[in-house]
Amino acid sequence: MELIQLLLIESALLGAAILIALIAPRLGSGVFGAFERRFAALARRKNLAVVFVGVTALMAGGAPRLFEGLPRPQQYDEFSYLLAADTFAHGRLTNPTHPMWQHFESFHINQRPTYMSMYPPGQGMTLAAGKMAGHPWFGVWISVAILCAAIVWMLQAWMPPGWALLGGLIAVMRIATYSYWIESYWGGAVAAIGGALVLGTLPRLLQHARVRDSIALGLGAAILANSRPFEGLGLVTPVVGALAVWLATRRLRLSALAPAAVVLSIGAAAMLYYNSRVTGNPLLMPYVANRTQYAVAQVFVFQEPLPAPEYRHKALRDFYQGWELNSFNLSRGWQNYETIVYEKIFKAWLFFIGPALTISLLPAWQVVRDRRTRPLVIIGFASAAIVSIAIYANPHYWAPYTALVYALMLQGLRHVRAWRLRGRPIGIPLVRALPLICLLMIGFRAAAGPLNLSLIMGIPAWCSRFTPDYRREDIIANLKRQGGQHLVIVRYAPDHVAHQDWVYNDADIDASTVAWAREMDAERNAELLRYFHDRRVWLLEPDRDWVNLKAYAP
Repeated sequence: MELIQLLLIESALLGAAILIALIAPRLGSGVFGAFERRFAALARRKNLAVVFVGVTALMAGGAPRLFEGLPRPQQYDEFSYLLAADTFAHGRLTNPTHPMWQHFESFHINQRPTYMSMYPPGQGMTLAAGKMAGHPWFGVWISVAILCAAIVWMLQAWMPPGWALLGGLIAVMRIATYSYWIESYWGGAVAAIGGALVLGTLPRLLQHARVRDSIALGLGAAILANSRPFEGLGLVTPVVGALAVWLATRRLRLSALAPAAVVLSIGAAAMLYYNSRVTGNPLLMPYVANRTQYAVAQVFVFQEPLPAPEYRHKALRDFYQGWELNSFNLSRGWQNYETIVYEKIFKAWLFFIGPALTISLLPAWQVVRDRRTRPLVIIGFASAAIVSIAIYANPHYWAPYTALVYALMLQGLRHVRAWRLRGRPIGIPLVRALPLICLLMIGFRAAAGPLNLSLIMGIPAWCSRFTPDYRREDIIANLKRQGGQHLVIVRYAPDHVAHQDWVYNDADIDASTVAWAREMDAERNAELLRYFHDRRVWLLEPDRDWVNLKAYAP
């Protein structure tokens, strides 16, 4: 079942709901009314509603894994985060550079001055917690459940409790079941939790100015800084502007922000220390260090390409100086700004909204005019303007804005529910149908796995798996069953696709059962074999044979 088919099915279900609303708007109103009364009773118990959604997300996210198994990492971002998780799980902030590091170079991983992921530590710490509990994916699972609960908590501050509960349950169905946020190790939930905390504290600070709300504000900002720093800054900047206005108009006391300042100071000190351990410079982020060593393309529309470094491996050159630079050149510059904005809007719509929930966008002007949610609209426009200058974008990049998107979407649905046509309440059955459509789409998506149907759409943001024949985990399992330690040397064909890479390693390479290395020239290969003289050495040529290893012959 291709992704386009799922979109068509969802659109058809929405069309059916619209038709029923027009023909028989009171169909099933007795059943729906009884359910809504019980739903409202649960929603009024706000703390219970938050816990209910979190537990529901755990069950909804765990059930598919019982049948399909735990996700397998395939893309470079996933392996980079898993390296961080392995490092943290062993009680280290980073790892020393390996003597044979040139054979182990890979995408989005620093080898010098230390061996570590280039990404901020938030997602890696989450995966590390899962790893210590039994498997890194458990960290993904729990973080998505916390996100769904956090969305309810955030929405409760902005709208009636029943709508807040509905938003949390939609997040369960759209994010916690079959989204790539839960089916991979790319992340998304951690930064989204940070965004929900920041946005959920604003009305609470105005109403109560409690210490716990201020702490939540600081904690949310710290989470954003350690998961999606740039996008988090795009959210925090207008929030700080709103706080400044409230302070100037004396709607908020400066003392109310003191706990947040303390939390942020502790977080900033921890970040500086982490940077110093990984890069040797408190002010140099691992991400910047990595891009300085490897990248030619940059990240903003107004930047020019960097000079090309000397690459030791064709796969890295093909990626950084080929695919990534080509994408950058096609997108950079203000003349291409409009095109990339349209692309970002489409990706955001596809992940966060989809065909069924698009109906919530129709009363957009009314949402803009609503006084209650107007601060969210202003924050959203300001944040969008800031992040729009970045070239690369996928839905997990915009994770900090998840709760904001849900708030504006729910506010739109509140207006849709009030729709009437010639005195007939057509909006009520429409809104009632949307959760049912989301629930039905889970069933259609679940059918794709057993039927081996593809959901790939050219970019990894919305597909659950990228390369069906990627057997890296199977090879590792087979070698572990043989006992002893192994070295797999990877040799690529000249036309190898750089995105399908195999060379990723554990935090402690020498202690790992299976080490993966890139083949180099004869002299360096000989050094590698001497260093790993006690390992059984294999050759993998993935462009010829995905599965079979053979004894390595230099």
